[in-house]
Amino acid sequence: MLENYYRELVCFLNAKLSNRQVAEDVVHDAYVRVLERSSDTPIEQPRAFLYRTALNLVIDGHRRNALRQVEPLDVLDSEERFAASTPHTSHDHSLRLELLERALAELPAVCRDSFLLRKLDGLTHVQIAERLGISRSLVEKHIVNAMKHCRVRMREWDAH
Repeated sequence: MLENYYRELVCFLNAKLSNRQVAEDVVHDAYVRVLERSSDTPIEQPRAFLYRTALNLVIDGHRRNALRQVEPLDVLDSEERFAASTPHTSHDHSLRLELLERALAELPAVCRDSFLLRKLDGLTHVQIAERLGISRSLVEKHIVNAMKHCRVRMREWDAH
């Protein structure tokens, strides 16, 4: 159901942001947010919910960028996310990465490759389509399906 709005939302954000790459990244993040939702309440208007999530991400991004421009560099260095991780968080991160790799290994090769080329190599959907010899819409579906699959598997494994 949600994947039906992918291209429409990318076009909408591209018109607002004048940058297709950023628009695709925001839409990916919006899909991840919606898929990671912890509520069991069904979304009554998925299209509106997805648009609102994407627009919130754009607004948050603008706020962060505005703040970053006025923060001194030493403040950024002292932020917790830049601090050295503890052995526990490092182990947890390694375990989650291992689980993610297992989930990706369960996917068909073209689906996994589409996802990895986008997320790790930063290729655009057009570049991925050319490289894999498939349509851009199929690339989009593969990426969304890979995100869904990984999210479901990670939740299953977290429940154990």
